[in-house]
Amino acid sequence: MRPILTVRRSRRSNLKVHSSVPPVLPIRGRQRTRQAASRNRRRTAELPKGRRSLATPAGHLEHSLPLICLRTLHELFEADEHGNVDAILFNGFSTTVNRATGKDTRSCIMSVLVKKAEFMEIDLARVDPKACFKSLKGVSASSLAALAPIPPVMEMNKHDKRFIDAKEVIANIDNATNLAAMEWGDFEHLIRELFEKEFASRGGEVKVTQASSDGGVDAVAFDPDPITGGKIVIQAKRYTKAVGVSAVRDLFGTMQHEGASRGILISTADYGPDAHMFAMGKPISLFSGSNLLHLLEKHGYNAKIDLQAARKELNLRGA
Repeated sequence: MRPILTVRRSRRSNLKVHSSVPPVLPIRGRQRTRQAASRNRRRTAELPKGRRSLATPAGHLEHSLPLICLRTLHELFEADEHGNVDAILFNGFSTTVNRATGKDTRSCIMSVLVKKAEFMEIDLARVDPKACFKSLKGVSASSLAALAPIPPVMEMNKHDKRFIDAKEVIANIDNATNLAAMEWGDFEHLIRELFEKEFASRGGEVKVTQASSDGGVDAVAFDPDPITGGKIVIQAKRYTKAVGVSAVRDLFGTMQHEGASRGILISTADYGPDAHMFAMGKPISLFSGSNLLHLLEKHGYNAKIDLQAARKELNLRGA
């Protein structure tokens, strides 16, 4: 029985695969029997220790489940002849009987996020499936045979009616671009592009929200890192004066409302001491204008922030 797959493709060329792990039945190992003449009964010889572990249901599960995962990843990457897939998120699900209710329960028992370039370097014919799965930072219970549920590496709801189509802005900036004087919408799309590049190394993605009714959210990042990742709320403040504590309080409230694991506040200006004090000890990162310029330089882009010139230009534009 082959695993049942549900595949979804994101705009970042990542595949999300939900695989229903097929039931594994007990294996009858190859056994030798002989007739005991004195008692007229059959006696079964034990298998050698090296072969005994795979002949039990638990031992077979420990070996076969990682093998199913690796084989599925291999088949999907091999089928991608045109290089459209950068990474695959594999979530393996098992259906078991809940002993308390007697009902079927479906839960994720193994999860791994793999980049194509990394996976294609592996010589699958020579690896131990379980060791290979672990080396790819796969997540599972200590014993796969227990079929214990685990949280997937990345299982976040990315469907939100507030999300709008991305707009490319970052390629058009240069040393003459004053970020503090940009149009609000362009600045928000710039932040989305910049943080998407920042999260790209681990398969993350960033979406920008509608400017009219975003509920305090300018962008949302989805970071698949199993330790530090999750849903991240991003607010972009194209300010020409220091950001006060109220903006940081608003961000913290938005994080709780959105169920986000972290919040990032980006401003073209700096922050007041009360803002830094409120953020201390909370999962909030404050990016000032200088931090923003540094992050742009990290990804190969140059711009400037001139607050005084921005005030004059914005006053003239009535912005």
